[in-house]
Amino acid sequence: PTFSARPEFYDFDLFARRGRSALTDAGLRRLTYVVFDTETTGLEPQGDDEIVSIGAVRIVNARVLTGESFDRFVHPGRRIPPASTRVHGITDDHVKTAPPLDVVVPDFHAYVGDAVLVAHNAAFDMSFLSKHQRRLGLAFSQPVLDTVLLAAHVFGPGERLTLDALVERFEIELPDHERHTALGDARATAYVFLRLIALLEADGTRT
Repeated sequence: PTFSARPEFYDFDLFARRGRSALTDAGLRRLTYVVFDTETTGLEPQGDDEIVSIGAVRIVNARVLTGESFDRFVHPGRRIPPASTRVHGITDDHVKTAPPLDVVVPDFHAYVGDAVLVAHNAAFDMSFLSKHQRRLGLAFSQPVLDTVLLAAHVFGPGERLTLDALVERFEIELPDHERHTALGDARATAYVFLRLIALLEADGTRT
């Protein structure tokens, strides 16, 4: 099977999460964010696809804290299809000694704390994070910002809004070996997000 680009999950209800009211008036630059990305065995969170890697960075005072990153492989409990490996480079050997999601997802939940979550095409990643949360006894109820939707607001929905396109538009320089890894794409999304904050503020959106 062909492992194509991620489908766009436009979830306009991402803001309808517990804790939003307390953050409504807070300035965008004053909030603490965790910007994250996942790599998976495939594109069907409602099926048997699972996370194989989670990467994240923290933004505090509008600065990316490179020393506080989260970067973990996850044993998905199934084989990783070769078509998926061609996209993210992760093989069964990479995850054979990795902890299961029952360990990594709670660790990531603790890393996030009460920060605002940020991701590119966030509903896709959130669908995987939330998949087992009831069984694990936790909830990703933090507010979520999606850089796809923010970029669509700034540039218009007809523009190219892929992460690669936004990295190119903002002339963000990233090491080639980091692209299409969970941590690398989380870093890319973080720098895109900070550029979007500046454009949102210039347009009068400050909270």
